[in-house]
Amino acid sequence: MNLLRTRNYSPAWSLFDELWNGFESDNSRRMALDIIEKDNGFIIKADLPGYKKEDVKISVKNNQLTISASKTEEKKVDEGTVHREERYSGSYSRTLTLPNSCLNSDIKAKLDNGVLTLDIKKKEIEPAKQITID
Repeated sequence: MNLLRTRNYSPAWSLFDELWNGFESDNSRRMALDIIEKDNGFIIKADLPGYKKEDVKISVKNNQLTISASKTEEKKVDEGTVHREERYSGSYSRTLTLPNSCLNSDIKAKLDNGVLTLDIKKKEIEPAKQITID
């Protein structure tokens, strides 16, 4: 079993997500992620080598962020014998529980050179309201 260790673990991220990642049997097909917290939000970077933006879907529902990617490779060999096929063709996804402080309605996504970057803003913290006594 290969346990995923993270630096600067933030309790805001679901412990279940980290535990589930440790039980995956084929790490070669697991979407590698970096999660960086900044003062005003979070940056998530996911490795998606060989995928085009048309191949990637991102959704958020009930604080669950899901990144899915799928592609098919045509495996046609006109001449010769194939001795090895290691390039992956298929789909995979990753789901993370977002902290309540995330502004789920304003997530920006960019795919550049096989790296998907999500910019997730934090909600503005409302200052404490003073209540007067009548």
